Amino acid sequence: MGTLLIAGTTASGKSATAIRLAKRYDAVIVSADAMTVYRGLDVGTAKPSLEEQEGVVHFGIDTHDLMDSSDVSDFITLVDQTLAAHPKVIIVGGTTFWLSALVHPLAELPPADPDLRAELSALERPHTALQALDPQAAARLHPNDKVRVVRALEVFHLTGMTQTALHALGPSRPPIDAETVWMDSDDLRERIEQRVDGMCERGYIAEVDWALGHDPKATSKPLQSFAYRHLVSANQGKISEPEALRCTARDTWQYARKQRTWARNLNWTQSPAGDIDDIAKRCFEKKSK
Repeated sequence: MGTLLIAGTTASGKSATAIRLAKRYDAVIVSADAMTVYRGLDVGTAKPSLEEQEGVVHFGIDTHDLMDSSDVSDFITLVDQTLAAHPKVIIVGGTTFWLSALVHPLAELPPADPDLRAELSALERPHTALQALDPQAAARLHPNDKVRVVRALEVFHLTGMTQTALHALGPSRPPIDAETVWMDSDDLRERIEQRVDGMCERGYIAEVDWALGHDPKATSKPLQSFAYRHLVSANQGKISEPEALRCTARDTWQYARKQRTWARNLNWTQSPAGDIDDIAKRCFEKKSK
């Protein structure tokens, strides 16, 4: 028995490390990435290829269609189900909100209601509506962060309590019992720029064209993310393609910096490669005896 949590910045090599260790210890992998759940979005999400996934059971990849909703409660349910069914599990990803729900769990929130969410998303000023219902949440969330603003409204309409009040009730579950490593890279900015260049070679532009064929107004969660929104603007003729790629690399770097800040707040520091192997050995070999 054993659970290993591999967290880290984007482009730090988390997926390759998780796959290598999963093959060594016959473990399954759960993706803690909010974008890899979407079918058809392989390049912009830096999803492991089918060849890379071969030989390792993966969960949390290709589970949703483009227009489906996916949130942290779905992820937590998936983790619980996987831990109950498999003795050796590696959780890997960089979506800090999802990872926080494991290491610093909050109060349990209701699952999404697609019809209600669509209704709230159509509001002209959702952030203004949230200010009236939950001023603390509104102060915490940027008006442009529509996904989380709508989620806060949805929680209130489903429960009759504000998200702030529910969080104040405390966690409904203990923190995950797992060995944890944090992956980073000293040359991360260069790695991000190289990744964006490589994504173009693997069909990044064609992937955006495909996605817009299914979501012409670009209202889906993935197409509003930094990984796709600039190329959507280029597709619509608002900016040039080179500028879109430059902005994508810039925003990816800014996101990585936020991931680093989150890790520092948990007192997590970069784990050298040798330490990661030692931690995995301790996690899977000693606990299995």
